[in-house]
Amino acid sequence: MKRFIFDLDGTITKEEALPKIAAHFHVQEQIEQLTKETILGNIPFIESFIMRVNILGKLPIDAIAHLLGGIDVYENLCAFIQNHKEQCSIATGNLECWVQPLVAKVGCESFTSRGILADNHVVKLTDILKKERIVQQYQSQGDSVIFIGDGNNDVEAMRLADVAIASGLTHKPSMGVLSVADYVVFSEEALCRLLYQLL
Repeated sequence: MKRFIFDLDGTITKEEALPKIAAHFHVQEQIEQLTKETILGNIPFIESFIMRVNILGKLPIDAIAHLLGGIDVYENLCAFIQNHKEQCSIATGNLECWVQPLVAKVGCESFTSRGILADNHVVKLTDILKKERIVQQYQSQGDSVIFIGDGNNDVEAMRLADVAIASGLTHKPSMGVLSVADYVVFSEEALCRLLYQLL
């Protein structure tokens, strides 16, 4: 079976989750600096993600989930996912407790990072999603995997995927993603057309 795995932030959504949370709760300066250093390759993604969650984990989970639930998504892309949801999955490094309402809006299976929760806050990260493991999981079942992503934390999954699509809908894909992509798209129309061709 063909299996489509989508990154969430900037691929399905029109905004990135962590900067949106940071701006809403006025901690954007710290988050922006970490994000910049991560993009430049000065801080490994996992280390950066842990540091960002340590900052944002002090914020109330229900408020974050409500905020992210209101993020705009690419409607035609979501229609493709909903029409083929038995073949589609989301793989996001974001925490399940934060993105649950957003993922529910998209309407397909999802794989997320997880943490220990207490008193409406994230106390500790327990599992940071490695997207390449999801690709391997489906390939081991005999599925052909198409991975759609845009950021450095998608690179290893895209390298392993049978088909890798770099998505430039929200912002330019990272250099790492461009180096492993079989296709590069810069509009929702082009992405949807390609997905239907690959079915």
